[in-house]
Amino acid sequence: MTGRLVPHPASFPTDPPRDPDSAWAVATHDWQAFAEVTSMINHWDRPSWRPGTRAVYWLLTFSTPLLVDQARQCQEAIRHLGFDAIGMRRLHLTLGRIGLSDALFRSQLTSLAAEVRRHRLPPEFPLSAIPMTASRGAVRYSVAPWTPVITLHARLAQASSTIGLPPMDSSGYLRPHLGIAYCNRSLSASEVRAAVEPLRLLPPVPLLVDRVQLVEMWRVQGAYHWQVLEEISLPSAA
Repeated sequence: MTGRLVPHPASFPTDPPRDPDSAWAVATHDWQAFAEVTSMINHWDRPSWRPGTRAVYWLLTFSTPLLVDQARQCQEAIRHLGFDAIGMRRLHLTLGRIGLSDALFRSQLTSLAAEVRRHRLPPEFPLSAIPMTASRGAVRYSVAPWTPVITLHARLAQASSTIGLPPMDSSGYLRPHLGIAYCNRSLSASEVRAAVEPLRLLPPVPLLVDRVQLVEMWRVQGAYHWQVLEEISLPSAA
C-alpha cells in the first residue's frame, strides 16, 4: 500500500517533486521551493503546541557517525543565524502524529504497536540525506528515495485506522526531510539561503532505515524531547 503524493497547502513544498525517488529531483525541487520563500517564520509559533502539550508520533531516528559529523559541520556553518540547533541524539524524520497524549490510553498504543507488528511492514531500505536546504521554519536535509518512506507511512496510518484511532494525515501530504536547526524568529530568507547554499556542495550521507519508533514527544526551550514507547524493526531486506 502506498499513498499517492498530492499538492497540499500545509506541506512544504506544496507540490511534490516530479520524481520522488530521484535524489537530484528531490533536492532540486526542495531548493527551488525555498528559493520562493521571502521571510522565515518562527518554528515554535504553533497553535497545536501549548505549554504542557505532549503528543504521540511515529519517528525515524538517526545517529550514524557520518551523519552526526556532517550535521555538526552544517550547524557550525549557520551558527551566526542564531537558530535552535537540533541535538545529535535528536536527529529525526517525522512520519506522523497519532494524537495528543491526554486523548490516548496506553492500551491503545500497545494495541497499535501489536497491529503494526502483526501485519508485515515493508523491508528495511537505504535513504540518502542530501545537504542542504530549508523550509519556512527550519534548515534541513532533503532525503531520497521517498517511495519507501511513503509506503511505511501508509502502513502505519492503516494500522491506526484498523484499531479505531483518529486518522493520521494522508500519506500523500508527507514531504520527508531531516532537520538540523529550527528558525526561532522572523527574518529574511535571503540571509538563510546565503548561509545554506555553500553546504549544498557536501556529499549525500547514506543511511539505513531498519526500525521505526513510537514516541511520546514534548517541547522544552528550543527543542523537542521524547521517550520511546515502542520500537519496531523492519524486516531484513535479505
